[in-house]
Amino acid sequence: MAREKWGTKLGFMLAAMGSAVGLGNIWRFSFVAGNNGGGAFLLLYLLFVLLIGVPLLLTEVSIGRKSESDVVGAFKKLAPRTPWYLTGFFGIASAFLILSFYAVVAGWAIFYLWNYINGSFFAAPEAGYEGAFGQFISHSWHPIAWTAFFMILTIIIVLSGVKKGIELANRIFMPLLAVLLIVLAFFSLSLDGAAEGMKFLFTPDWSALSNPSIYIAALGQAFFSLSLGMGAMLTYGSYLKKENKLPSATLGIGLMDTFFAIISGIVIFPAVFAFGIDPSSGPPLVFITLPSIFEQMPFGGIVGLIFFFALVLASLSSSVSILEVPTAYFMRVFNWTRFATSILMGSIMFVMGIAVSLGFGIWSGVTPIGDKGILDSMDYIASNILLPLGGLSMALLVGWFLKKSEALEATDLTNSPIGSFWHFIVKFIAPILIIIIFLNSTGIFQF
Repeated sequence: MAREKWGTKLGFMLAAMGSAVGLGNIWRFSFVAGNNGGGAFLLLYLLFVLLIGVPLLLTEVSIGRKSESDVVGAFKKLAPRTPWYLTGFFGIASAFLILSFYAVVAGWAIFYLWNYINGSFFAAPEAGYEGAFGQFISHSWHPIAWTAFFMILTIIIVLSGVKKGIELANRIFMPLLAVLLIVLAFFSLSLDGAAEGMKFLFTPDWSALSNPSIYIAALGQAFFSLSLGMGAMLTYGSYLKKENKLPSATLGIGLMDTFFAIISGIVIFPAVFAFGIDPSSGPPLVFITLPSIFEQMPFGGIVGLIFFFALVLASLSSSVSILEVPTAYFMRVFNWTRFATSILMGSIMFVMGIAVSLGFGIWSGVTPIGDKGILDSMDYIASNILLPLGGLSMALLVGWFLKKSEALEATDLTNSPIGSFWHFIVKFIAPILIIIIFLNSTGIFQF
């Protein structure tokens, strides 16, 4: 069976951007930046994206294009008769874990969007936004129904194929998402007190740089915001034609991903400061804090509707890439059709998502890891263990297993003045930094 290909290089870039730009960019960046002093964190984040994120992105995509295979098959092709291929299962496992809880949170976003569409959230619910959110997520089946709706949308896009499904969807989603966020940013900047939010985001507090945790936070955000380590970028790279040049494409993806993170900050921080909210209010920011801010704004109901529509688009563009990782693997191994494989993989993830959803209700006392609930436990295993190990294995394969000439050829850097610099980062710097993230995030060694 001939391997599917992207229609255009731009189609690949938009799909890869869609994979990178998700819930993490729109709200995780904002609350991590809020917890780490704003401007100083932003500066470090930008530095790490360019110095570490983009070289690792180029590494992962090049493995995919060179092998023209999935996350496990790629290692089998490039390192035959070795156990390297086992590291590909880090990506498969993390995809199942991540999408099972990602779909639950995305389902919450669709529920909010629906409530803005029908006018229910144009004014605060009787129980207030905190009460309404708590009642909703702890309900036995309401959030599960919205999770199912989100997974159905994701499956439909993936089963439609690379060109007619994933590429076409992202050609619509990404420009629309950019326009929506820019509109929201202009509106946020028009609020009284918005200047304080901009000052917080863009004026570095240099004293914050004396705290080692800010470096770990910025490095981790750069690594995870580019969707590295799971194999999504490797899988997307495997659909590239050989004539598509990688360095310019990966730099473009890194810059656009950063643009989406910064524009999200411009949407959120001026509004947060304008209404006297603590910028480090954490994960509840999107589902409790922001709706209460929208209620106090002029045209707040419309702003809320646009914001949650943007959040759903960002969630979908990422979920599609996550589902594609195991779909591509099982299609190759069992020679199944794309239609059947994507439905089966998506259904398994949905069933796992039911457990995640119940973890906020009747299973709220279930704590698989320490005092962490079901969602936090899955997130911990995927984000702190599997993704760093997946990223590390890719860096080691290209930096140490392949010959330098092979690695440079795979990345189109053979005659480039930055080729040796890129190879040095991937061979030495990236593995060390990934190990530091791994040790810190798992609590083995705190910095």
